[in-house]
Amino acid sequence: MKPKAAWGGLKRFATIIGDVVLFNLSVLLAFYLKFGHVIPERNFYTYEKSAVYITVLFLLVNFLLGVYVYYNRRVSDILFNTVLGQLITIAGLIMITFIGRLFAFPRSVLAYSFLISIVVLGCWRVLVFLMYLRLTPSQRVAVVAGETELPAIVQNFNSAKNNKHKITYVVTDHFIANAEQILDDVDIFYLNKSLADDTRRAIIDLALRHDKQIMLTSTFDNLLMLRPNLMNFEDESVMGIRGFRLTPENAFFKRLFDIIVALLMFIVASPFMLVTALLVKLTSPGPIIYKQTRITMNQREFSIYKFRTMRNDAEKKSGPMLATANDARVTTVGKYLRKLRLDELPQIFNVLLGDMSIVGPRPERPFFVDQFNEEEPHYYLRHNVRAGITGYAQVYGKYASDYHSKLKFDLLYIKSYSLMLDAKILLQTIKILFDKMSSAGVDEEEEPSSVKLHEIVEENDIDHLS
Repeated sequence: MKPKAAWGGLKRFATIIGDVVLFNLSVLLAFYLKFGHVIPERNFYTYEKSAVYITVLFLLVNFLLGVYVYYNRRVSDILFNTVLGQLITIAGLIMITFIGRLFAFPRSVLAYSFLISIVVLGCWRVLVFLMYLRLTPSQRVAVVAGETELPAIVQNFNSAKNNKHKITYVVTDHFIANAEQILDDVDIFYLNKSLADDTRRAIIDLALRHDKQIMLTSTFDNLLMLRPNLMNFEDESVMGIRGFRLTPENAFFKRLFDIIVALLMFIVASPFMLVTALLVKLTSPGPIIYKQTRITMNQREFSIYKFRTMRNDAEKKSGPMLATANDARVTTVGKYLRKLRLDELPQIFNVLLGDMSIVGPRPERPFFVDQFNEEEPHYYLRHNVRAGITGYAQVYGKYASDYHSKLKFDLLYIKSYSLMLDAKILLQTIKILFDKMSSAGVDEEEEPSSVKLHEIVEENDIDHLS
């Protein structure tokens, strides 16, 4: 039986071309609904001249939102990305049209094109997604790790969104012999950091020799190897390892990006900030703005600004505490402000003052930073950049993750930094505003590792080799 082909190359290109055609068709249909058969020459002429730029904006927004990434997705994600992408694209066109006066699009044409495009693109993308699920093979994963790490790993793979990576084997002993035994039945070897170096290398060699994929955890050593500087000395090639710090050029453009985006955010967010300030003042005694000492770049202290979401005396008796799920200290209005992240809006001023960035590691309090620095020798590295309103860990991790997991995301962000990555994280942040987990806090009751391994193995029909 011939195996199913992977989704990429021509299939992905055809998907993008289909998107572009349907998007522009939606604009043309909007003109037709507005004007009928006789479209004013001035309006249609400006569309013809601007079609390329509009298409580039459309593609840029959708690439940054991850529209063309299908693994770890559900139909609801496809539809949500479509609505959000078109909303941002049309908002961009409105800014260009009515602020820059570069195009002559009537408001009704933009409104019609938005409604038409979300229906047409939504149907097309759901069809493509279903084809992806049907025509591409599922990846069979063998997790090779110590028994204590396995429950958390299996539960991460067992996400409802995980549509293409299924754990079929877990190996907890006699690693090399068991890996050889299951070679024909797996596509990916997931190698945990607990493996001995010689064992890990032997399994990697085995996987490479038989054209199997390899997944490695984001340990500090693995993160160090990201984006090396390749150099040649006579007949020897060496890799120069960059530290976890931005170059002066990247730091300059990141600061410029921060100022421009913060000013735009202030203009857009001003009405929401005014309403939020009134809600806080009218529903809970105490100040509207809550100031708290946090740590930013070079471990410098600064005062972070937030709309107050807790009682005014929240930590009077308890002292410093991390936020938890269903935290009793949070006010009724504060609960909703946190879910929508509206409490974070005053941090726009922190960005303009230079204390924070739009994107970066979330700032912690000195009490916890001192504690984490003692427990984790590499924790200080996250302070090589300014703290951020949002960050890689907030978009791609879980709010309830411990600081070790968040540190990996922060170091990965610093190593992989680019302006495009900042723009991508900024757009992805909009999506997680609707995720219940995004503002829940640390859930003290949920500990994946407390689940017994044999229960997970039986429940998910996984073969356990030891």
